[in-house]
Amino acid sequence: MKNKIIYIFKSKLKLKITGKNISRFIKKIMDEKIDLLNIDYVNRNEVNIIIYKKDYDKLTKIKSIYDFNIINSYGIIKIKKRLNIHKYLIISIIIGYFLLVFLNNIIFEIEIIHNDPNLRNLLKKELYNYGISEKKFKKNFKQIEIVKEEILNKYKDKIEWLEIINEGTKYIVRVEERQIPNNNKDTTLTHIIAKKDGIIKRVDATSGEIIRDVNDYVKKGDIIITGNLMLNDEIKQTIKASGQVFAEVWYNVSVEYPFTYFEEKKVGKKKNVLVLNFLNKKMEFAFNKFKQKESKESNIIKHPFLPISLTLEHQEKIEVVDSVYTVDEAISKSIEKAKKQITDNLKEKEYIIDFKTLKEVVKEDRVIVDVFFTVYEDITDFAEIVLE
Repeated sequence: MKNKIIYIFKSKLKLKITGKNISRFIKKIMDEKIDLLNIDYVNRNEVNIIIYKKDYDKLTKIKSIYDFNIINSYGIIKIKKRLNIHKYLIISIIIGYFLLVFLNNIIFEIEIIHNDPNLRNLLKKELYNYGISEKKFKKNFKQIEIVKEEILNKYKDKIEWLEIINEGTKYIVRVEERQIPNNNKDTTLTHIIAKKDGIIKRVDATSGEIIRDVNDYVKKGDIIITGNLMLNDEIKQTIKASGQVFAEVWYNVSVEYPFTYFEEKKVGKKKNVLVLNFLNKKMEFAFNKFKQKESKESNIIKHPFLPISLTLEHQEKIEVVDSVYTVDEAISKSIEKAKKQITDNLKEKEYIIDFKTLKEVVKEDRVIVDVFFTVYEDITDFAEIVLE
């Protein structure tokens, strides 16, 4: 096995020899103790042979009237030849690889997830003080844990919880603000009134007196829970009424939907990806690649002469919808669209009770549908009580 491997990698040459009486020349080669690894007679005046490269000089000394040309090579000599031809490409790939490893250990973006800009700015400054910022090397897990612990200890009154996650060349920082109880209670005296017209379906009162019943029709501004506590038709005490009122309310929604529909919809998923560009090919260094995406790229390194570059792509995932609908399908899509308009504005515990199509108009390129909705909705509102 060892000898076979040595033979494979040993330098060999394939020669084409031409001339009269080839057999005589072959015998002469053998007399000179030159190893003939392979002999292929093409015709009486031409033969192809394979010899070790070390015997080539010896062969040239005895060639006499015979002509021979090197037509192929094998082993180390061939590998060296190939490496020499592609040396610039190989050097570029090696440099690109080490550059990629280097850049993969650098942070290009820090995303702090929180609604309060003041808290985001505070965290950004603190992280910078610990060496966590853009265009700096990543910290290992132990270093990140130490940074988290020190920031939490420093801002016990402001930060409840902190998490720092490394995703590729990006840090994602999630933070939970510490909520300090507010002992300043609102003592404004109020009634609970109807925010809009509807039929009452549920009344929950924690303070105050309920003066309207379930299934009563109320108009916008009508008092449902009063802050005036009555005794023998007299106001004995005025308080702040509190509670919640749910009612059946109504909406008319008119929507249009085309027969041909195309949309590129962003789904909210984003990431930064290192991309190696060579000629017209791209190599992304990322897992779970987006099939359809919008990309903005910025050059990190670009070779002035070779067609190779390294870029950072800011990718955002998209979904493409390209459809042609029948009239019935377009009407169905219109109703779905109308329902979405309603549900997008509903809060917790609110829902659509029922809906009915009032009118369908078919145009040349679209349908127009009017839909009537009955909705279970919170109609709680407040009106200040002015004492005489």
